[in-house]
Amino acid sequence: MHVIGLTGNIGSGKSSVARLLREMGAQVIDADQVARDVVLPGKPALAALVEEFGPSIIDGNRALNRRMLGDIVFANPQARNRLNEIVHPYIQEAIEQAISDFRQRPPGTSTSGVLVIEAPLLFEVGLDKKVDAVWVVIVDEARQVERLVARDNLTPQEIQNRIAAQLPQDLKQKLATRVIDNTGDFSATKEQVQKLWDELQNKTSSR
Repeated sequence: MHVIGLTGNIGSGKSSVARLLREMGAQVIDADQVARDVVLPGKPALAALVEEFGPSIIDGNRALNRRMLGDIVFANPQARNRLNEIVHPYIQEAIEQAISDFRQRPPGTSTSGVLVIEAPLLFEVGLDKKVDAVWVVIVDEARQVERLVARDNLTPQEIQNRIAAQLPQDLKQKLATRVIDNTGDFSATKEQVQKLWDELQNKTSSR
């Protein structure tokens, strides 16, 4: 059984890599989805956010208005740190429980024996210490900005704020077990992922 931490900065294409790994047979947990789940209406994390940032971050359906919260925290490092202090423990608890459940499965109950944790803030919240290896997806800045403009319709300043909120890409590369370069054609990315997957399966079968 292998637990892989998959990370990369915003716009790197890590979700596309996670999709490939899922198609290859991995179980994938999306930390962004976990983050959305822990702030659903009625959850204690959402109540704590409202107490900290005010009722303006709630929409008419009593759900979190992510754009409003983003406008507050991405332009204010102190507010962003406070957001992380509130939400990250809930995210960590949920993911660590999923990892524990996976490791306790009897042999043969997972077809590939691989769990992938897709988490943009893997290092920042210490989840790198809970996995067996870390794969980092990288991309050059021009392609990164191009993707963010097309995908999220962000302004240049909003893009820079979001990039600045994460660890520098070169530092993540140094901390990685493996690096996947997603700058070029996606077929090249797929070849890299397939090679890493085959390597992982060989390790699993040899145990």
